[in-house]
Parts: sequence; C-alpha cells; structure tokens
Amino acid sequence: MDNNTTTLLDLDGLAVERVERLTDGTRRVHLITADETARACPSCGTFASRVKGLVRTRPRDLSYGERGLELAWLKRRWYCHEPDCARKSFTEQVPQIPAGARITARLRRAAALRVRDAGSTVVQAARDLHVS
Repeated sequence: MDNNTTTLLDLDGLAVERVERLTDGTRRVHLITADETARACPSCGTFASRVKGLVRTRPRDLSYGERGLELAWLKRRWYCHEPDCARKSFTEQVPQIPAGARITARLRRAAALRVRDAGSTVVQAARDLHVS
C-alpha cells in the first residue's frame, strides 16, 4: 500500500487520521487501518464483515525527530463468521505491528541488534533507543 503514512513513517497498511502536539512537545499520531486485508481472520483467512468493537493501542516505535513521537492506533475487532474456525474474533494487524505487539517490528530489530552487536542489556538498549 502506498500512502503518505507509509512514505513518512514506513508503517504500511496504516493511515494518519490526525496529529496532535502534547504539552511536552511530543507528537501523538492517531492511526487508522488502511489495508483491507487486515480484516482477514488470521486463523482461517476469511474476510470479516461485522465489527465487534474498537481497540486503541499505543505501540512504541523508534524515535522520530528531536521530540518524541507517540503512536495511537484505533483498530477494529472483527467477528469471524467461519463456522469451522476456532477463533471467534480478532483485531486488525499489519506486518510492522502484529496482533498483541507492544512495539513495532523495526524497534524490536533495532533493540535486538544493540543487544547482539553492542553487548547492551535489554534495559540499556531500551534507554539508548528512547523507549520508556
């Protein structure tokens, strides 16, 4: 998917709904799902058609610019209507932020490289990458 969010943040499948500046100068980026394949059940692949609810997640990412950047993703929880599927509901996911992830895939890779290559502890890698 090619949209401005992908170009700016490299978060394919998501779109920026709005950006707000917090009192401490941090920018909060409100994201929504832009990829229709995110509504496919991860267990059976059936495309859902009925929304169960909304979930707001705040995945952490690498720093962007001099001030902090906070992501807020409003994603949908879908019902899976496939009778043979054990999964009854699921939330949207994209490759950079899989379901249940609290950090983006690129932040996970960057932290792992610091631990592996620089001999950092996990805590020190988090500090170096400005992850709280």
